Amino acid sequence: MDLRPHHLLCTQGYSGKGYSSEFVENMNQITRKLRSREPVKVRLTCSTDDLCAKCPNMLGTDLCSTNDKVKRFDRKVMEYFHLEEKEYIYQELVEKIREEMTPQMLSDICDGCSWYPVSACREKILGEKWKAEG
Repeated sequence: MDLRPHHLLCTQGYSGKGYSSEFVENMNQITRKLRSREPVKVRLTCSTDDLCAKCPNMLGTDLCSTNDKVKRFDRKVMEYFHLEEKEYIYQELVEKIREEMTPQMLSDICDGCSWYPVSACREKILGEKWKAEG
């Protein structure tokens, strides 16, 4: 499965809302697979991925209507967590992110995301660290 680096965060915070019914259906299928206990191989790509495939903001391969913003989200995730465009086990990446993420990092990465204020990202990714901040 291809996954943008910032989608490592989105798939954790996702709570059933989306840009369109097609997008939500695709997101539901993908997050169900990723959230299973079975290890899932993902290939990180700083381009359009399996989630983008059903997003109405996708204009073409490696082109989103908010391209600068999503590229910035990807770059920050790659830098903060020292990731590369290669294959990983999703569950291992999620664990690494949860261990290393701070409220400040998450706020910086997600600055400008329309879903961040209404999603479960802070709770799901930061856990107790977020509760301590609140």
